[in-house]
Amino acid sequence: MTRHRYRWGVVVLLFTATTINYLDRQLIGLLKPILEPEFGWSETDFARIVMAFTAAYAVGLLVSGGLIDRIGSKLGYALSITVWSIAGMLHAVARGATGFVIARIGLGLGEAGNFPAAVKTVAEWFPKRERALATGIFNAGTSIGVVVSLLIVPLILARAGWQGVFLITGALGFVWLVFWWVYYDVPERQKRLSKAELDHIRDGQDDAPAADADTRPVRWLSLLRQRSTWAYVTGKGLIDPIYWFFLFWLPSYFASNFQLDLKKPSLELMTIYLATTVGSVFGGYLSSRLVARGWETLPARKAALLIFAVLELSVILTRYASGPWMAVGLLSLAVAVHQAWAANVFTLATDMFPRQAVSSVVGIGGMAGAVGGILFPAFVGQVLDSYKSAGHLDDGYKLIFTICGCTYLVALLIIHLLTRGRAQVRLEDIT
Repeated sequence: MTRHRYRWGVVVLLFTATTINYLDRQLIGLLKPILEPEFGWSETDFARIVMAFTAAYAVGLLVSGGLIDRIGSKLGYALSITVWSIAGMLHAVARGATGFVIARIGLGLGEAGNFPAAVKTVAEWFPKRERALATGIFNAGTSIGVVVSLLIVPLILARAGWQGVFLITGALGFVWLVFWWVYYDVPERQKRLSKAELDHIRDGQDDAPAADADTRPVRWLSLLRQRSTWAYVTGKGLIDPIYWFFLFWLPSYFASNFQLDLKKPSLELMTIYLATTVGSVFGGYLSSRLVARGWETLPARKAALLIFAVLELSVILTRYASGPWMAVGLLSLAVAVHQAWAANVFTLATDMFPRQAVSSVVGIGGMAGAVGGILFPAFVGQVLDSYKSAGHLDDGYKLIFTICGCTYLVALLIIHLLTRGRAQVRLEDIT
């Protein structure tokens, strides 16, 4: 973290926290084939455990967004990772589906603060022309967290059992917390930051920094009256559940369709989730590049979203996958494109809203995504149980992949209609 590139060091901290966030939440999906026979879970039982997390995540997002806008990104992020790390470790003492539901509720409440705090931090530390790239970089942690879990879970599992997996990974958040508390503060209070970099950060930011920037109250009812809020809600509410499906069910999909042994490090799954890293960074780079070439910010984001929505249709071709590596290729593209989409949707919040409201907007949109994450797993569980009982589980996955592929274009159409005309929200409109 140098004096003239300190903002990119901040992104490294955000990336690391997001990596830990997704490492912790992904464990239940990886351990599903092991926990399922031990506790006698059905697909519907597992869906309920997933739904408990997403319900708590929805509530947590609604609360954490406004809280972080009030108490600031530094303290807000610290509280969030403390709660989710403790809850992650508590999974080790669960002795049945109910115990896992309780632990997942705690995890969801804590993990909900990650994205509101991270996106707010990007809005504080970057001019608009760099925000999509910075967001793409930290958002790549969602992929790396899954890849890290694929590497370390089998190793820990072999030596310490599934309980040790939850204990060791849960403790990582406290290590990150030390670095966050020592090295992070908002730019105006960061003594390690050079004046030249502070001037660069402020260049291109529409909302001038204010002494009460972290505490100025934002009226949520006013936010909900803005069409731009509903555009962001659409981008999250319709699409987030799809990525959660990829996280929680892909290990099981490969285990059932291609007899993948999840007790060993999986090259197939690691390849898929590594591809999402490329997608996240490229998605941020593409729209940032368009802005740098003279495009208006919002048209640049929409152009990128259109490209990615069309590319996402390729996931429908998974129905024709005759072997694991053909499925790997198609699903790698699908999840990479999803992360490229996500990087640009996150950046929409910083483009359309003042910094004082960013966490609140991200929280509202994230809650919508989590509500979708409650409903979609219930649908997935019912579909897969139905097809499994008929002996055609593969057909169930084909139906789910088709729905996933078509949803992005629907979401983009709604976003476009809601953001025609003036999409920029002024601070005086919502305070």
